[in-house]
Amino acid sequence: METRPYLFFDGRCEEAIEFYKKAAGAEVTALLRFKDAPEPHQPGMIPPGAENKVMHSEIRIAGSTVMASDGRCLGKPNFEGFALAILVKTPAEAEKTFKAMSDGGQVQMPLEKTFFSPAFGMLRDKFGMNWMVVSDQ
Repeated sequence: METRPYLFFDGRCEEAIEFYKKAAGAEVTALLRFKDAPEPHQPGMIPPGAENKVMHSEIRIAGSTVMASDGRCLGKPNFEGFALAILVKTPAEAEKTFKAMSDGGQVQMPLEKTFFSPAFGMLRDKFGMNWMVVSDQ
């Protein structure tokens, strides 16, 4: 058994995937569009013109799989009450990842040394997703 986070970008999933590929080295392992579904969707499930939006995707970020979708394509993603943590090996890697992931977003806690990590910081990316970057050593 396994638990995986599933993120709904409400119409910006492909843009988010491209951002995470550049910022965190994410790798796409699966991507299906609404038009790829063998059966038509129920009326009102997705808006007209959303056939090319992402129905389901899986991306590997820092060794973990995150699933993502455009969901209902309403343009209002809401990521509240949780964050994803990216664990890196060195403070230099933490600095590079933190800078890239916070581009266009908001730093919530600058990357700094803490009692539990030589480099830890918190940010909200440009899609509204909360992240923590933590260095092991």
